[in-house]
Formats: sequence, C-alpha cells, structure tokens
Amino acid sequence: MIASTVWVKKNMNIESDSASQVEIIYEDEFLVAINKEAGLLVHRSWLDKGETRFALQLTRDAVGCHVFPVHRLDRPTSGVLLFAKSADVARTLTEAFTTRQVTKQYLAVVRGFMPEQGFVDHALSFQPDAIADKFANVDKPAQEAVTHWQRLAQIELPFAVSKKHNTSRYSLMRLMPVTGRKHQLRRHMKHLFHPIVGDTSHGDGRHNRFFRTQYDCTRMLLHAHSLALSHPVTGEPLLLKAGLDEQWRHIIETFAWTASITD
Repeated sequence: MIASTVWVKKNMNIESDSASQVEIIYEDEFLVAINKEAGLLVHRSWLDKGETRFALQLTRDAVGCHVFPVHRLDRPTSGVLLFAKSADVARTLTEAFTTRQVTKQYLAVVRGFMPEQGFVDHALSFQPDAIADKFANVDKPAQEAVTHWQRLAQIELPFAVSKKHNTSRYSLMRLMPVTGRKHQLRRHMKHLFHPIVGDTSHGDGRHNRFFRTQYDCTRMLLHAHSLALSHPVTGEPLLLKAGLDEQWRHIIETFAWTASITD
C-alpha cells in the first residue's frame, strides 16, 4: 500500500488561449496531472481527424513545456491523467504502470444492484479500432484482466425503463482495475450484466436515454477518481485526485449519494 503522505497542489484552471482550458490538479518540475474532461482525446488520433482540442496539447500549452503521456483514458472517461515532463521520467512511470505499481480507483454508475464487494477475473480479447489498429495482429490471444469493486451506494427509482420491471435500480461503484486492458472497466461491467450508464459502446441504450431525458446527463458515468503511486524521482508517496464535473455532481446530489464519496 502507498503510505499516507500526500503531495498536492490546489486545483487551478489555466487557459492556454481564450477557447481552451485545462484543469491542473498537480504539477512539479517532473510531472503534471490534469483532470481530463469527458469527451477530450488524450492526443491527436486518426479516429477523429476533425478534432482540434487534445489533452496533451492543452497541458503542454498550460505548463509551457513538452509533456509525455504515460497512461491513457478513454475519450468518454474523465479524471486523473498523468504526464511526464521528460522522456526519462516517462519511461519510469510507464514501467510503474506496466508492473502494477500504480493504484487506480474509478467511480462509476451502473445498471442494477451489485454485490457489496467482489472482483471479476475475465480475460479480454483484442478489439481493434478500424483505423488506429489497422495493421495490428487481430489474432492476439485473450489477455488476463482483473477488476475489483466496492459498492458505495444504490438507489431504486419509480421509473419503468425496462418493460420487465416497474422500477429501475442503479449502483454507485468504486472500480479498481488490477490490469489495464482496453475498455477493461466498461467490458467487465457489461460481462457482469451491470453496464455503465452512458456507455454507448458497451452499455444499455434504454438506460442511457433515460439518464439523458430525466437528468440531462449526456456523458458516460465513469470517472478516474484517483491515482496512488511513488514519485518517479523522489520516491515519495503521491496521491492524485480529480473532482467530479457538473453532470456527475448533479447525479450524486439528486440520488443523495454525496456522503458516499467523501473519501
């Protein structure tokens, strides 16, 4: 476990120009971490040639130096995204992620009532993107994938989203991936028949539409809440936390779940 010592900086918004903004949650001479907004790509991608805003470029412009990504977040996922300020530090951090020396915790809202705690050990096959993985080996064997979970809260609503039930149930989950496979949390929740609300690729369209119309929630409810690791240069414990955006807070407050995520 990471010791209790925490290095943090006060959250700040730094504008690189009048139209672009990024929230920096930690920065020192070696690292910078941001709270990535939902819908923001980490870097330029052939998957969306028309996009002009990217987390890497926004962070680079905000801190005034080149930055190197050391892990990834799906485009619809918000939360802690860490960059290194040099190639050497990037290699050290990448190795830490690869060898599972980084503790990751996510918040998610899923369909149904999940058990209080547990884990899923379900290997995931390679799912290539049509463009980004055009030349990848699509015959890769399924890779080990493990996710632990803890239920933080649940609610039953008097709405018949499904024709099979007169009410609808949802759970607020803390998800802790041990491995880092592509779309791991989204695919694991689908495998357990508790898809993440708002997930248009692996979720339930009926519940996604319900949250859009009833709660004006247009995003996937998956948020990288914290990263805990040893600082790659000093070795000191480092805990990085990212706050929730307006749509997340609206759901949390509407469902009276605020006390469940104070830690």
